[in-house]
Amino acid sequence: MAVGARSGHGEPEDRPERDESPAGGAAVPPEGENGTPGGGRPPKKQRSFWVELPLLVGIALVLALLIKTFLVQAFSIPSDSMQNTLQRGDRVLVDKLTPWFGSEPERGEVVVFHDPGGWLEDTATPEPNAVQKFLSFIGLMPSSEEKDLIKRVIAVGGDTVECKENGPVKVNGKSLDEKSFIFPGNTPCNDKPFGPITVPDGRIFVMGDHRQNSLDSRYHQELPGQGTVSNDEVVGRAVVVAWPLGRWATLPVPGTFDQPGLNAAAAMAPAALGVAGAVPLVLWRRRRLTAGRTAG
Repeated sequence: MAVGARSGHGEPEDRPERDESPAGGAAVPPEGENGTPGGGRPPKKQRSFWVELPLLVGIALVLALLIKTFLVQAFSIPSDSMQNTLQRGDRVLVDKLTPWFGSEPERGEVVVFHDPGGWLEDTATPEPNAVQKFLSFIGLMPSSEEKDLIKRVIAVGGDTVECKENGPVKVNGKSLDEKSFIFPGNTPCNDKPFGPITVPDGRIFVMGDHRQNSLDSRYHQELPGQGTVSNDEVVGRAVVVAWPLGRWATLPVPGTFDQPGLNAAAAMAPAALGVAGAVPLVLWRRRRLTAGRTAG
């Protein structure tokens, strides 16, 4: 046996040099040509805030336009016709999403709608400045170029609505209790009694809560539809007063619009069911009588 050899091993007797690798035994890749680990490209420098700002603004504008078009839009109240529910200068948020799924206006809702034609022809619209045009474009302000109105839905397609002097508003023969939302001191319709009017299908009859200061459906009965508004002209339902913050409030449907029998179709349902149930009974009885006479 050669001197210095170890039994069963062929390693050299020299001891390995001291391990100077990083703690934990992590391997260190060799340096590349540019002095970077592994010979790869140097890490990208983070873009500055001012470089990314235009991109962030662009994304925000696209999102604002999508929200304005399909979800929610802000509208400003320009008159006193909806006091005290809404005050001049209030900003309301209008739900534009549900109409995309086939939802139609319902009694008691406060809705924004485009001028059906002839309602605002004598109303002057101020010329907006560049800032106002931009804000209306992205939905933070209503467009002054579009003439929109806001009223409460009193009756929908198929309903019969009327109001006699000193009397309440009646929908399908049911009196509405409007104390919770019409302007204090107002009468339901003494300034302009009307009806009975049958609302055509696909249209609504609207009135302002400040009855003696609202040129609503009552005042446009000479127009097509007897002053009613097409559902296609409705932008959406106003759901909340968003500004000023001190007036923040939701806009629910008053309870009087939920009273039994108000729905014309529901009121006719018991009679229709009764007729449907009576017809087979009458036919069966006639057959029995006829069979008895034939046998005799």
